[in-house]
Amino acid sequence: MAILAAVASISVPNFLSSSISGHRQNRRPMGIAMASLGGKAASLGLEIVEGDGGLPKVCLSSENGSKTEIYLFGGCVTSWKVPSGRDLLFVRPDAVFNGKKPVSGGIPHCFPQFGPGPMQQHGFARNMNWSVANSDEIEGSPNVTLELKDDSYSHSMWDFCFQALYKVVLHSKSLSTYLTITNTDKKPFSFSSALHTYFHASAADASVKGLKGCKTLNKDPDPSNPLEGKEEREVITFPGFVDCIYLGAPKELQLNNGLGDIINIQNKNWSDAVLWNPHLQMESCYKDFVCVENAQIGKVQLEPEQSWVAEQHLSIS
Repeated sequence: MAILAAVASISVPNFLSSSISGHRQNRRPMGIAMASLGGKAASLGLEIVEGDGGLPKVCLSSENGSKTEIYLFGGCVTSWKVPSGRDLLFVRPDAVFNGKKPVSGGIPHCFPQFGPGPMQQHGFARNMNWSVANSDEIEGSPNVTLELKDDSYSHSMWDFCFQALYKVVLHSKSLSTYLTITNTDKKPFSFSSALHTYFHASAADASVKGLKGCKTLNKDPDPSNPLEGKEEREVITFPGFVDCIYLGAPKELQLNNGLGDIINIQNKNWSDAVLWNPHLQMESCYKDFVCVENAQIGKVQLEPEQSWVAEQHLSIS
C-alpha cells in the first residue's frame, strides 16, 4: 500500500480525484486536514494509505499490536484487529469500494435517517467523503477525529446545515467511538442514527445477552409491519433471519461471536439496539457475521448550535 500522507495538509491526489468522478462531482473533495499534526504523525501510530478501490483509509496502530482501519468514504471503520491478529469486524464479500456505493461491512453510519424513509436507505453519511480533523495519542493509544459537513449533495435530501465529528480511539483490547452531531443551521432539525456494526461470527453459534425485558419491534416476517413484543430470552441466538429493534436497550450487551471471543458492547446515549442477520437473503456470507447495532430510533431534535453526543465502546475480555 502506498502511503499518501502522514504529515501536514495535502491536496487531493490524482487517484482521489478520479474516485469522485461522475455523479459525485457535486460533493466536497476529500480534503485531508492534518496540519495540526506537524511532525508527530509517525509517532501517533497513524497513516493514511491507499485502500481498496484506490480510496484513502486511515490506519491506527497501538503499541500493543492492535490495529484499526477507517475509510474516509463513509467514515467507515472496516477493521479492528486485536493483538492476536484476529479481526473482530466483518466486511461482506460483495462490498464495493468505488466511492459511490456505501461500504457493506465494518461500522457504517446511519445518519440522519435509520432504515427506509424520505431519503435513501440509512441516510447519506455512509455515502459521503469525510475528512481528517485531528489526531492524537495518549499513553500508547492513538485516536483520529473525522469530520463531515453539509454540502449540496446532503441538501438535496435534507436541507439543513450540520457538522458531524467522529472520534475513533484504539486501545490494546478495545475500540471506542464518539459521534457528535451539531446543528449549525439557523433552524431546528431532527434525525435518527445508528452504528450498523458487522461482527465476524459463526452465526449458527453466536449469541447476545443483555436484552431481556426490552420492548421489541420484530421485522420478521414482515419488515414493513414490525410486530411489537417483549424480549423474554436471556440469551438471543441467530437460528435464521433476524431483524429486530430493541427499544430502551441497556448500556451494555455481551456478544459471543461463536468463534471464541466474548465482546462487550457498551454505549452512552444510544437509546436502542438492533440485531440483524439476513440468513438466506445473503447466502454467500450470512454464516460469517452478525450485526449488533447501537441505535437512536426515536428522533433527536436539535436547536441551532445544540449538539448530541453518543459513545460506543467495544472490548474483549
